[in-house]
Amino acid sequence: MATGKKFEAAAKQVEHRPYALAEAVTLVQKIKFAKFDETVEVHMRLGVDPKHADQMVRGTVVLPNGLGKSKRVVVIASGDKQREATEAGADFVGGDDIVNKIQTENWIDYDAVIATPDMMRSVGRLGKVLGPRGLMPNPKTGTVTTDVATAVKEIKAGKVEFRVDKTGVIHAPVGKVSFANDKLLANAESLIRAVLKAKPAAAKGKYVKSVTLCSTMGPGVALDVAVFNAKLE
Repeated sequence: MATGKKFEAAAKQVEHRPYALAEAVTLVQKIKFAKFDETVEVHMRLGVDPKHADQMVRGTVVLPNGLGKSKRVVVIASGDKQREATEAGADFVGGDDIVNKIQTENWIDYDAVIATPDMMRSVGRLGKVLGPRGLMPNPKTGTVTTDVATAVKEIKAGKVEFRVDKTGVIHAPVGKVSFANDKLLANAESLIRAVLKAKPAAAKGKYVKSVTLCSTMGPGVALDVAVFNAKLE
């Protein structure tokens, strides 16, 4: 993390106390200092052990106000599904030709990959390229589907995938610092609500241990986790 004068000046404006979400969003926008339009991120540390399959937290949410950028979407399909994907606005559409391009060229110039079930035998070969980047199509996140048009439109509209990492933390973008305050707040609320809803039955004790809101270059602002845990009781 940056430790320059601008960062230190921003950090001094963050009090060492838990903030309400609306308060935190306003503060993050106020203390921004980078010359580019920073992404605002939510980081949630959860009381789960992701080594156990029944405690894995994973899901998707369509943010009501998008992410402030258009995602590049690849669709791997056959027949009429390719036409549907193109009409829905997919950036790259194909079948085995796309699979071969990704496999032989290590091609990763896109943000999401959607595949139809009949193509998964071929797509399965791409695990080494797509897996580490979180791009492997998966039925649980709606990226393995016969309804490619809806999948493309949702991703273009601001669909975000979240998944707890091996340390029990979820990292997810919720918009840009330039967003109107109410739109950024609505996005953050939607993401947090989706994570709360995804609480696994096997999770014991306090589910939400900490939540931090920050911009790409800015200091973190701690949220009041008691509010979120209360919603689960």
